[in-house]
Amino acid sequence: MLRVGIITASDRGSKGEREDLSGKVIEEMIREIGGVVEDYKILPDDLEVLKKELILMSDKGLDIIFTTGGTGLSPRDNTPEATLAVVEKLVPGIPEAMRMASLSKTPHAMLSRAVAGIRGKTLIINLPGSPKGVRENLSVILPAIPHAIEVLRGEVKDCGK
Repeated sequence: MLRVGIITASDRGSKGEREDLSGKVIEEMIREIGGVVEDYKILPDDLEVLKKELILMSDKGLDIIFTTGGTGLSPRDNTPEATLAVVEKLVPGIPEAMRMASLSKTPHAMLSRAVAGIRGKTLIINLPGSPKGVRENLSVILPAIPHAIEVLRGEVKDCGK
C-alpha cells in the first residue's frame, strides 16, 4: 500500500468557488498502483502555505505527495518554489518525462515548471492543474512510482537486477 497525500494549489478552489477535479483524478489513478489517499488539502496559491503543508504531510511519513496546480507562469503559481524549498534531493527525470510526453500533445508543455524531489522518505511530484493534464502526466510516470517508493523505503537493495 502506498500512503498518498494530495495538495491542490488553487486560490478559487480554496475559497470553494471551484470544484477540484484534478485532485479527484489523482485519487482515482493512484488506486491502480495500490495508493490510498491519507491526506488531501485544497490550498491557496501561497508560497508559505504550500511549503508548510508539504512539510507537514511529508513529516507524517506519507510515501508520496502529489501537487496539482501552480506550475505555470502566472504570478500566483508558486508550487515549484514551495517544493524546491522543502525537498532535500531533486528527481529531475520525473518532470522531464512528463514534459517530453506532453510535448507530443501541445507546445504549451514546455511552459511547465513542475519539479519532483524527496523530503525524508517522501517523494513529492508537481502535476499540472487541469484534470486532462493530470491524467496525461500521471499516466506517464505511474509505472515507475511503486519502484521509486520501494527504493525510498529501503526495500530494494540492487536496482540493476
